[in-house]
Amino acid sequence: MSSEHMQIGEVATRTELSLRTIRHYEETGLVIPSARSQGGFRLYTEADIARLMVIRRMKPLGFTLDEMRALLEATDRLDSDEELPPEEREELLERIRGFDQAARQRVEDLRTQLSRAEEFAATLAVRLARIPAP
Repeated sequence: MSSEHMQIGEVATRTELSLRTIRHYEETGLVIPSARSQGGFRLYTEADIARLMVIRRMKPLGFTLDEMRALLEATDRLDSDEELPPEEREELLERIRGFDQAARQRVEDLRTQLSRAEEFAATLAVRLARIPAP
């Protein structure tokens, strides 16, 4: 096994994803191990870890597997060494800009939810502080 390849356990540790989750992302085609060992074990590279980290970061923002796939396909295409026609390149960039805008909106929505949750917790703390101890 090459030092640049990692088995799934190391990938799970580095990405803080479970083995089951990584296998699920493989089954759905979001990430494909770069190689297999002679014994058939999945082998991953730094690029595979980077891909898993994109997925991990999209998940709490509520992106679907199909949306994750669409973003990854767009970035893969832009990152390829192939010369893209200008209109295709612009379409891919526009798709990524859409994901950027959606992510920013979802982050803002989560900040609003967190603020409301903190207000609620503070209200409970004040209420409990007013109750005399027995």
